[in-house]
Amino acid sequence: MLLVARPSETFIDRPTLDAGYSARQAAEASASFDAQNHSNSHRDPHDLPDFSDSNPHTSPVLFLPPLLSSLPHGLSHTPAPSPDQPPLTTETHLPNIDPASLSLHKALHYFSPVNPYYATQLYAESFNWDSLKLPEDDEREWYVVAFRSRRRPESDSGSLYEADRRAHEEAVQNGGLIMYWYGIPDSEGNNLATCIWQSRRHAIAANSRPNHIVAARLAAASFEAYVLERHVIRKVKGETGITVEPYTGGDVGW
Repeated sequence: MLLVARPSETFIDRPTLDAGYSARQAAEASASFDAQNHSNSHRDPHDLPDFSDSNPHTSPVLFLPPLLSSLPHGLSHTPAPSPDQPPLTTETHLPNIDPASLSLHKALHYFSPVNPYYATQLYAESFNWDSLKLPEDDEREWYVVAFRSRRRPESDSGSLYEADRRAHEEAVQNGGLIMYWYGIPDSEGNNLATCIWQSRRHAIAANSRPNHIVAARLAAASFEAYVLERHVIRKVKGETGITVEPYTGGDVGW
């Protein structure tokens, strides 16, 4: 869910990863996770998964590919070399992007969760941050919002997904949103969505947009529990890797 405002937070208990899982079940989940990696790369994250009898799944859908904001006209999306599982891009283009954020955007073509437990695992441990590399000369911080949730079984998924789609395109059009990603609910209904922004100010500005307000209202009625987390992606000059740390206050990015 593309949320950046601070709601009245209802925390979800974070279970240990082995709760309810035998070693065999964990291995099967990880194998299914790997098998789904390629097939899900062609899905639109704004489309509801089809779980009808006419479209049976031989293995669980465990995550969807990242949805990168389309770059300003005249800039190329394709990194070198091209990833095996290319991300999807938005219809709307960003109005602008700074050079360091462009480097991160290209690195995020390779973004993916590292196991099926992202809904309850620590954020910094849930994705392949260690494999994302930027030019040594880049130095910057980016603002990250993570939305953990548990859906109400009776909630209207169609209305929420459509409102989310509109809020997402609105955020791209107004600038600052680099990437949006969300997973698939686990067996308990827990899920994780996340956004990476060029700055905290961009994220805050999105709060007042009309489509975001509609999506936020629908979300409040659709989830029985949810919590927002804030993080910072940091890139230090002279290194190629990035780090992910909890947000502790102040401006992030520009």
